[in-house]
Amino acid sequence: MKLNRQIHHAEAIARLVGIQDRNLLVFKQYLGINVSILGSEIVTDAKKEYLELLEAIFAVLIELAEHQVQLTERDVMYIIKLAEKNELEDVFELYRNRKKILVNDQGKSIYPKTFNQKSYVEAITNYDLVFGVGPAGTGKTYLAVAQAVADLKNNKVKKLILTRPVVEAGENLGFLPGDLKDKVDPYLVPLYDALYEMLGVQTTLSLLEKGVIEIAPLAYMRGRTLENAFVILDEAQNTTKVQMKMFLTRLGFASKMVITGDPSQSDLPKGTPSGLNQALSLLQGLEDIQIITFDKIDVVRHPLVQRILERYETSENQST
Repeated sequence: MKLNRQIHHAEAIARLVGIQDRNLLVFKQYLGINVSILGSEIVTDAKKEYLELLEAIFAVLIELAEHQVQLTERDVMYIIKLAEKNELEDVFELYRNRKKILVNDQGKSIYPKTFNQKSYVEAITNYDLVFGVGPAGTGKTYLAVAQAVADLKNNKVKKLILTRPVVEAGENLGFLPGDLKDKVDPYLVPLYDALYEMLGVQTTLSLLEKGVIEIAPLAYMRGRTLENAFVILDEAQNTTKVQMKMFLTRLGFASKMVITGDPSQSDLPKGTPSGLNQALSLLQGLEDIQIITFDKIDVVRHPLVQRILERYETSENQST
């Protein structure tokens, strides 16, 4: 069956289908339907109930491709999800006016890719204290690190401080072998990975050695005033009330704080209330603080991962 939409320019077709037609494969993986392009025609084996959805999706994809937007599998996934929720109205502006945060070590431009990511980056730019809360995989930590590195490169701050509670090991790290770095590094790998991608391994290690970048467990923030720094607290759902209050009161002049976490995924001992949940409740509506809440639609992963998560959620709901 052919869709009403057509795409005529070879360059636009290449931008739409992606490398080895991977963008079209998303339709098979996520919706269970085949889509292909024959000449300028878009052909599908989809049943009638999918046709209106596909027409809406390809109206956006074709317009983006014809305006020289190089589409990826992630983009196609997000646009399909928006179409399912009937929220495609402003998606063209999202892609056409996206603001680059920085170019990473591999020469890849990093920019927000969803509406909530765009709001998040704008909040980080304009406010000194920002909470980014929601499911894993929404880019909360990744984008915060990207903006932190950009601010460091542009001399807006003199230091980056990345921290998280090491609740998995118990905040008392004394029993673990090795020096401080050996003890906590396994729990801080996601932060290292993000920095390696932004700056490259050698530059990151050099800045760590010079103290320009600091990665440390939350317990080591006590008693400090963090001035002229970009500070990121990751996995904040695992903070206690006391730890969160301690961290928030470390904010110094000419500094910026970003706190990320998923309030629904605490690893704290049973019965221990989360400092993140309390902070979100207490600080909601306070001037000069922004809280950006991410949703499942911002989790743009491989379609198979999406289906796996849906199965687990269904099973968990049935057992409760």
